[in-house]
Amino acid sequence: MKILFVDDEHDVEALFRQKFRKEIKSGVLELAFAFSGKGALELLAAENPPKFVYVFSDINMPGMSGLDLLNQIKARFPEIQVSMISAYGDHENYDRAMNSGAKGFFTKPVDFERLKLEIASLADKN
Repeated sequence: MKILFVDDEHDVEALFRQKFRKEIKSGVLELAFAFSGKGALELLAAENPPKFVYVFSDINMPGMSGLDLLNQIKARFPEIQVSMISAYGDHENYDRAMNSGAKGFFTKPVDFERLKLEIASLADKN
């Protein structure tokens, strides 16, 4: 299962690879990373249809916000599930994300056990 993580902070790649090392090593998960909304859309559009089944995106990024990215993904790739992450667990961002079709909403620091459960539920469906 191919998952795309989108965050403008480059150090998240090492963190996510470490937290999912067993799943990566066993071949259950393939992780990709983009450091902007534009970069994420380019990765998604590189394959037709995209092989990604899940996108996990930060909300607060320079340029295109994660909420803008969510809207574009839902318009262009409606079969891809998207969850959002924010350092701020405010209701406005939560409501906007969920009303735009987000599967989930996480606050930093990420609860990796909850994220693994969400990913496992997607794996069961695929």
